[in-house]
Amino acid sequence: MSKQLVRGLSLVDAASVVVGCIIGTGVFLKTATMASLVGSPWMVLLVWAVAGLLSLAGAMAYAELGSLMPDAGGEYVYLKEGYGDIWAFLYGWMRFWIGSPGSIAAYAVGAMTFLSGAIDLTFIGGKVSAAVIVIIVFSSINCLSVAFGGRLNSIMTGLKLVMILGLSLGIFIFGTGGSFENLSASAPGVSGFTGWGAFGAATLAALWAYDGWNNLPMMAAEIKNPQRNIPLSLGLGMVLILAIYSLINLAYFYALPFTEIINANSNNFPDALPVATKAAMTFMGESGVTLLSAAFVFSALGAMNGSIMTGARVPYAMAKDGLFFKKLATVSEATFVPVSSIIVQGIISILLALSGTFDQLTNYVVFSAWIFYAMVTGVVFVLRKKIPDAPRSYKTIGYPYVPIIFIILAVLLLINTVFEAPKESIVGLGFIAAGVPIYFVFRKLNQKKTDN
Repeated sequence: MSKQLVRGLSLVDAASVVVGCIIGTGVFLKTATMASLVGSPWMVLLVWAVAGLLSLAGAMAYAELGSLMPDAGGEYVYLKEGYGDIWAFLYGWMRFWIGSPGSIAAYAVGAMTFLSGAIDLTFIGGKVSAAVIVIIVFSSINCLSVAFGGRLNSIMTGLKLVMILGLSLGIFIFGTGGSFENLSASAPGVSGFTGWGAFGAATLAALWAYDGWNNLPMMAAEIKNPQRNIPLSLGLGMVLILAIYSLINLAYFYALPFTEIINANSNNFPDALPVATKAAMTFMGESGVTLLSAAFVFSALGAMNGSIMTGARVPYAMAKDGLFFKKLATVSEATFVPVSSIIVQGIISILLALSGTFDQLTNYVVFSAWIFYAMVTGVVFVLRKKIPDAPRSYKTIGYPYVPIIFIILAVLLLINTVFEAPKESIVGLGFIAAGVPIYFVFRKLNQKKTDN
């Protein structure tokens, strides 16, 4: 008898997965980009709120589906039930090759980029070599029991929250030169609100910082009492994220004039300082650079750990259905986790890190990922019709209005992305389309095995 996944994650562990997968580096870096797009502190805060509420609406729809179908694979399972195998496969295809390993590679190289600001990494071959090492280490850790991985994730998430809270309170209590008047001041040469296209582009930037709320349902088969804990952990996790993001961004605008925030260059760290580091220096001086470098590293590694843990469950679910490589469906005899899936995911992540093109690849996937977010939310309506009497321990708050609003806003965001980033949109769609012939190959192979 083949081994199965075990339910080893508690409510705290599950909520930590939600928070840990979301908080990476975006909250430390994206505010400057958003400020340059929308032109005022209050508009930046509004963008953060809109992106957060949009993510919360999506998470609440996912909560209903997760409690109804607490199986490994998350979105893959919901798309299969709602629209059929091919859409589920195309989602898994995107997630397997770029979605998960691209995020893992980006977090790893990002973490080592920040670390290189404090430590000379040439002794191990530079930041890319260091990124490969941390991918190997954290993938190996996640080959241990899911309970161990969950506890590690909970500890790392807790420390991240303490760091962000400490940074925010430090700015308000001990920062020098801070003022709430910064919230109403404008920057020279900045004309203020520049239109809804710019607002949409800023929202997309914020959504990168919120991305990860969809990861928990991928591990639904390993969560204790899933009918209760999946909705609770998604809700609690998202509310906590909204609160902590609001607090830290308010602290940025309290600490720094709007001109300094716009001019913060996050892309050339450590040669130029991101917003979070500049704000920290108002009460820690030059030591803030080193401390924030460490915080960035730890935060990125925590998000990477969550991505490794959750992402590997999608190819596992696909392989169990005969729609992907059979080996990926195997579960370790000793640790009851999909070790083969974790290893292959780690190898692809390493290749993307070494290629240096993973940031571009993940940009291509943003567009296609939001197509699936909208489609999965639509599954709530499909299943309410298809299986109306199925026991639902949780029903989407504000149904049908909240999921309808989410879908409409997601579609508007996609349309805006087509105009603002046509290349990324076309390549993202092309990559999804490339999975269609592969799907029919696996379906034919699976049919032959069934016939035999």
